[in-house]
Amino acid sequence: MSSFMPQAAPARPRAQHCDELVRSGPRPEERAELVSLWRRELGRTLAREFGALLPGDRLTVTVSEPEKMRGADAIARIGPVAANSLLRCGDPERTALLSFDHATAIALTDRSFGGDGDIPQAQQGTGSDGPGDLLPRSAAMLIDRAAAIVARALAGDSAQDRADAAVPSAPGGGERAADVIVRSESAGRLKPFAPDAPCIALTLAIANRDGREWQARLALAECVFDALMPDPGTARPSPEQGAAPANGSRSPFAAIPLPIEGVLAEFDLSLARLDRLAPGDTIALAVPAELPLRIGERALGWGRLGTVGDRMAIRLTRLPGHSETIATGGQA
Repeated sequence: MSSFMPQAAPARPRAQHCDELVRSGPRPEERAELVSLWRRELGRTLAREFGALLPGDRLTVTVSEPEKMRGADAIARIGPVAANSLLRCGDPERTALLSFDHATAIALTDRSFGGDGDIPQAQQGTGSDGPGDLLPRSAAMLIDRAAAIVARALAGDSAQDRADAAVPSAPGGGERAADVIVRSESAGRLKPFAPDAPCIALTLAIANRDGREWQARLALAECVFDALMPDPGTARPSPEQGAAPANGSRSPFAAIPLPIEGVLAEFDLSLARLDRLAPGDTIALAVPAELPLRIGERALGWGRLGTVGDRMAIRLTRLPGHSETIATGGQA
């Protein structure tokens, strides 16, 4: 009697699925949170790094909500003439377009040299100062530095991060590929993305404590924008883990001496009175209760006049941005 032994069915080959089909992206609410986190961290990094361009200013940078549009529309919004930079953002395939209009570039340069940094109303939103006007070299150099800062920030490779880590940005001692590739007054000539490609447009608003604001436009392909988003598992930083404020003692310029003036009194004299001044004349001074300490025309703080031993001294009573006010007597 023969026995029948059932044979096992051959094993089926395991299904192979491409990553695009298997991988599930974040839910809409998760993506919105990731974009919000990215905007917040990018703004903090840029505010810290731009401080080197505008010494003496405490800056805030706000990154607008992303706006989706066609590449051709993003180029058209910039205009025919602007200070445009094509950026490499940490990877050869990841590029972005950064644009400052000429009026803003000149105003930022004026501010970097101690000026007000005001943009004339007639030039706000224009690409240049007038037909045929070229960007001054000083302004072009400042925009180059600003563009390099934005490229590194998009790549997650700020100067402060490298200083804190005290190690090269990339294995083998090389720098991460984050820098300005090419510059042009014509955004279309840079060809940052195809005219019909889906793109993301953002506005960078740079503001200081004096109420002045300067804007730049940032545009990048949607796929590049998605690649720059943090991983969904990224932990939300606590307030204590946020970016530290700019600290002059950690700056490479910390040892540079700055002339500080303690202003005892200021008064006006007519030209006729100045012409009659002679040795022995007496000029009455009205000394204020608090003397200003200045760097150039900018008030560093205020204090009361007193003595330390046999020397005159000033005890600080107020500093901009500090809520504490010290009451002092006659001595410092």
